[in-house]
Amino acid sequence: MGTLTYASLHLEFEDRLLQHLQIVIIQKFRRHEAFLMSWKESASAGDGRAAIWLTPNVPISFKFYGSKAPSVNRDWLSSLGRSADSSTGLIVTGEDGELALASPDSGQPGTAHHKWP
Repeated sequence: MGTLTYASLHLEFEDRLLQHLQIVIIQKFRRHEAFLMSWKESASAGDGRAAIWLTPNVPISFKFYGSKAPSVNRDWLSSLGRSADSSTGLIVTGEDGELALASPDSGQPGTAHHKWP
C-alpha cells in the first residue's frame, strides 16, 4: 500500500494503482489543470464514496511502500486519463474497471491519519 497525500488528506491505495494515479495527476498538473477525483472508501472510513477537487497549487505527494516501481498498463492509464479529462473527473478504478478502494492511512511512521481539513 502506498499513500497519496494532498494538503491534509492522506489516502492509501495499492502501489500499482497509486503509480497509475501519479502519472495521470501529474500530467494534469503539468498542464495547470484542476479536476475532481473520486473514490470508494473502505468500511473503516464509512464505506461510501468521496471526492476532492485537485489543483496544482496545493502540494501533493506519493509514497510507495514497495521497493520496485510497479509496471504500467497503458490501457488502464488511458482509461484513467480519459476519466480525468471528463466532466465527472477522475473516478479511481482498478485495472478491471471496477471502483477502487481507498483506505485511510494506517498511521505508519512518517504519515498522519486520514482526516478532512
